[in-house]
Amino acid sequence: MQAYVYKSLRKADTYVFLSARDDFARLPEAVRQQLGALQFVLEVELSPGRKLARADAAAVRENLGSRGFHIQFPPVPGMPVAEAAQPDA
Repeated sequence: MQAYVYKSLRKADTYVFLSARDDFARLPEAVRQQLGALQFVLEVELSPGRKLARADAAAVRENLGSRGFHIQFPPVPGMPVAEAAQPDA
């Protein structure tokens, strides 16, 4: 599964994964307003064995398949990466 990753220019360390490039219509309007402008940073293949630095790749694939997007929030200071990845939408 291909994913297209964008960083929020308003919210530091917040990233949006989309299942289709530049398909911002998949994001709810309230989310788009909170994130502000998004800048493309990466195209990535999310194969089942793929590891991501700060997110659970299986959860990202599931969200892309069901919603068309996944949001990766900034890490919580002092929390291990595996636990910090859990609240991602």
